[in-house]
Amino acid sequence: MDNLCCFSSANSQLAGGRSSGGKGRSHQGPAKYGFTLVKGKANHPMEDYHVAKFMQLRKGELGLFAIYDGHSGDNVAAYLQKHLFSNILKEEDFWTDPHSSILQAYERTDQAILSHNPDLGQGGSTAVTAILINGRKLWIANVGDSRAVLSKRGKAIQMSIDHEPHTERGSIENKGGFVTKMPGDVARVNGQLAVSRAFGDKNLKSHLRSDPDVRTIDVDGDTDLLILASDGLWKVMSNQEAVDIAKKVKDPQKASKQLAIEALTRESKDDISCIVVRFKG
Repeated sequence: MDNLCCFSSANSQLAGGRSSGGKGRSHQGPAKYGFTLVKGKANHPMEDYHVAKFMQLRKGELGLFAIYDGHSGDNVAAYLQKHLFSNILKEEDFWTDPHSSILQAYERTDQAILSHNPDLGQGGSTAVTAILINGRKLWIANVGDSRAVLSKRGKAIQMSIDHEPHTERGSIENKGGFVTKMPGDVARVNGQLAVSRAFGDKNLKSHLRSDPDVRTIDVDGDTDLLILASDGLWKVMSNQEAVDIAKKVKDPQKASKQLAIEALTRESKDDISCIVVRFKG
């Protein structure tokens, strides 16, 4: 009975104007996507932003997918939504060397945020980005703790690395910062930020990194789907649990909604943003 009660309250939270969603599909292959965004229970406005679209370019089709989880305001996440992919695609060598292009564009975008006039404020944002090239090659990059998980034959494969202060303590301390669980019980950089890499965060930048981890994988007949989500989902759900839920639902928009409902049922308090990309019908 308790579960039923939680499920209906999660459904009502989605229906109560606190959520949005959408979907789309490739023009040249079977890939399709859907997304769901849910505002968390905190008293501030929604700080998650996303990108989900297919683009036809002269050299082929790109699927562009991203989650940006803002903190201390939404200015940096909103800036990333507008500029990060266009900066990646502006790199001269994008089609021949996506890896270097992604690294350089992340770096240049962070520099632009830090030097932006008017000031974007003291806020920051995570990023997880996925670029699908001609339906065959997937490039994943991330900064912070928004995560990308791939399903191959139903098995969850984490494609990003959670950048958390306790795992990157050495780098933070080498830059003159410190990691503490005071106040609270979450490790934070200088007692303030719960991720060790982020865009923005001008006041902490000397102790943070903003270079992404980048991975690539071929999309083949065994590749089922990709989930990108903010930590509002991953705090309450394992990678395999998320894949198991998403695989059961053919429509990726409904799958993303199902994941959000499950996260709410498990009492996630944070903003929840989720994109599901299905690679075959």
